[in-house]
Amino acid sequence: MKGNTISLKPLNESGKRWLQKTLQLLQIQEYGKGSVRNYLQELTLLFKHYNNLQVEELRQEHIERYVLFIKENHRVGRAKCRSVAQACSYFFKKVMPSDYIVPSKLYPKKQFVLPDIMTEQQVAQLFNASLSLKEYCVVGLLYGCGMRISEVCDLKISHIDSTNQRIKVVQGKGGKDRFTLLPQSLLMQLRQYYLQAGRPKEYLFTSQQTKCAVHVRSMQLVVNSAMQKAGFECGRFTAHTLRHSFATHLLNQGNNIHVIKTLLGHSKLETTMIYLHLQHHTQLGIVSPLERLGGGTSGN
Repeated sequence: MKGNTISLKPLNESGKRWLQKTLQLLQIQEYGKGSVRNYLQELTLLFKHYNNLQVEELRQEHIERYVLFIKENHRVGRAKCRSVAQACSYFFKKVMPSDYIVPSKLYPKKQFVLPDIMTEQQVAQLFNASLSLKEYCVVGLLYGCGMRISEVCDLKISHIDSTNQRIKVVQGKGGKDRFTLLPQSLLMQLRQYYLQAGRPKEYLFTSQQTKCAVHVRSMQLVVNSAMQKAGFECGRFTAHTLRHSFATHLLNQGNNIHVIKTLLGHSKLETTMIYLHLQHHTQLGIVSPLERLGGGTSGN
């Protein structure tokens, strides 16, 4: 939140104590790094907002007033309100059990929108462009392996299994490990990049400043640069577009949706089934009943 005055407030001892308990439980339950970070961040801001109260005194109405406050004073959208609600739901159900109902009425229902995908011709246009080795490797991991951009940032050398041509995605979304595909053509490019990058010891993509994994924002800039070199207008296709395209093109090839679900790291089949909407009807074998009549009679 821009200009956030809440973060300037001090955190009282009750808040510190309950944040520590939350962190311990999240670690015991092996939540992913992203979830841990988001939950602690949202709860810290909530506890600071009510720093005149003990955490034990917080009730449903306090959460609802807080969500209304950040909506009205900080112009936050649905995603932020939902993030607050999810953090509170975890805290009041798992850490400090109490009566709590997620205040979904305070953020608008998300409208279902089909994700954008690239055609196979557009993907070919991207990979045939004059990309740098790093750009090729990054978009290759997104499209060729179906990885999330955060997973590409966190990719370690030890997770690239060249013998079995697969990549181990550690602590992906939801804190789950999985294996995904590693195309032979991409493996060759990754080996070249590894040498070009000076044989990094841990993460494949390392920040020159921190010597740690690169930030997601930096990786997004790499993807944007690759898209522009391929002739696509800025913002038309994103890192997640490549992941969506990976799933949709696998379905178009007739691959089992349950296998694709595993490759993507989805916890629910319903999430993967979104890609069924993106398939061409001809590839699904669906024919209009009018076609089966031989076109019918022509109109007058």
